Amino acid sequence: MRWQVLLWRDMLGVGTAINLGATFLALVAAIQGAPTSIVAVLHFAPLPYNFFLFAALWRMPQSPMVAAVLGAAWFLAVLVI
Repeated sequence: MRWQVLLWRDMLGVGTAINLGATFLALVAAIQGAPTSIVAVLHFAPLPYNFFLFAALWRMPQSPMVAAVLGAAWFLAVLVI
């Protein structure tokens, strides 16, 4: 797999969509009165997938440093948000 596909399609495209969906479900659960633990689990459910994408991009031998830094920034952004 090329680093461009991993960064643009998988991380920034699919990964962001999955995170937005999980956050939306967590917000809906919070509005419906679900316990905080359930809301937190829903919100942080994509975290292992996010870490996998970040680690895969970071370990790619031909990826430029700019791609690795952009991947790290994306990982931190989805971790905080």
